[in-house]
Amino acid sequence: MSTLSSFNITPANGAGPNFVLSSLPARIQEGATGGVKLVLNVTNAANPSVYNFIWAVTDPAGVSRTSTNSTASTTSSWSVFTNYPAAFSGSTNLVGVYRINVTETVHSAGASVAIGQFQVGLTDSASYQRTAPVVIRASGYVPFDNVTINGSYTVTPSRANFSFNPVSRSFVHAGSHTDASFTATFTAAGLNPLDTSEYFVRQHYIDFLSREPDESGFNFWVNQIESCGGGASCREVRRINVSAAFFLSIEFQQTGYLVYRTYKTAYGNISGTPVPLRFSEFLPDTRQIGQGVVVGQTGWEATLENNKRVFMEAFVRRSRFTTAFPPGTSAGSYVDTINANAGGLLNTAERNQLVNDLISGAKTGGQVLRVVAEDQDLINSEFNRAFVLMEYFGYLRRNPNDPPEQTLDFQGYNFWLGKLNSFGGNFQNAEMVKAFIVSSEYRGRFPR
Repeated sequence: MSTLSSFNITPANGAGPNFVLSSLPARIQEGATGGVKLVLNVTNAANPSVYNFIWAVTDPAGVSRTSTNSTASTTSSWSVFTNYPAAFSGSTNLVGVYRINVTETVHSAGASVAIGQFQVGLTDSASYQRTAPVVIRASGYVPFDNVTINGSYTVTPSRANFSFNPVSRSFVHAGSHTDASFTATFTAAGLNPLDTSEYFVRQHYIDFLSREPDESGFNFWVNQIESCGGGASCREVRRINVSAAFFLSIEFQQTGYLVYRTYKTAYGNISGTPVPLRFSEFLPDTRQIGQGVVVGQTGWEATLENNKRVFMEAFVRRSRFTTAFPPGTSAGSYVDTINANAGGLLNTAERNQLVNDLISGAKTGGQVLRVVAEDQDLINSEFNRAFVLMEYFGYLRRNPNDPPEQTLDFQGYNFWLGKLNSFGGNFQNAEMVKAFIVSSEYRGRFPR
């Protein structure tokens, strides 16, 4: 039966429109009045019909602003656009990444149809030099939650190798914006910034969760280390455990590790290598799935679920995927191939159910891919391999076979995988995390 039935991988729902979002330009200068033109290109649209779009732009401070517009569709392909900040009552006064989410209410029941981002920098170029003192209004480096009007606060800055004058400032937060200015003096103490718990923890949020820390989580992990006081052995163990906790966290398991398993399911391992994806593929996809997700905050489950759905349906429309599974691929062949890529984890009943779901239209190609990628057997079987690969991606920001790897192959990766397996997955006994966080390559990423 399955060999005679076929389904179309693209578009994912067989008949729905495709949406591609772009930002023009992708980077602007802080405070630029011209703003950014957000363009949504639509193909395979229903016509004649009306589409209603809600555009949401979230600035680096986490403030989301929306704008709505509608268009009458008279052809199958067209574009709709808006401008930030003009149409949003916003500004470009914050340096950082502005994230875009577009939902459609008529044909997509308010679901997200496209996501994207643009950057605001000190200049409109990613490379620049400033010799005069500047005030950077970037937000998020030290976020504060639950700040109330007329509340009393004390701010005490800290950074390795710097002293601050004054040591702290106390003030009453009287409005929507309060400045606390400090003068930093380089002390030439020679400490690596990673040796301070605050820097160490914040960098893990950035490297593993692709976001700035939330205040409660940041304080919790810093306290895990600082509660040791001056005990060197205690601090060493706590730093290792805190570091590993980011890979083991729900947030990473549901974002970065899901991206790993999605590539494994779709394509198997890269030819001639023991891994399914490269760092350049992992990073943008992980950021996409994790956009706006802070586990523990209100609504994080719904945000994550929506991100997963959008990601999977977009993934199966990529050219690499449609080359591997061209339109007309039989349902049976599709399921059997991704099952084989994942290690043959489906039993006969599970396999047949997915085939029937594709044939009947109960599930799209993206949904079936997700079912296999989220299978617990796959999660278990790839866990140690992913753990080792994420040591390279997270700490070293490179592939295992990239320079400065001496042999330019996977000897280092295979060494740590073998050691982790030999200790039954116990990263403490294998001393794997410890080796990476004390390595000269990792510590050399951060200037003194």
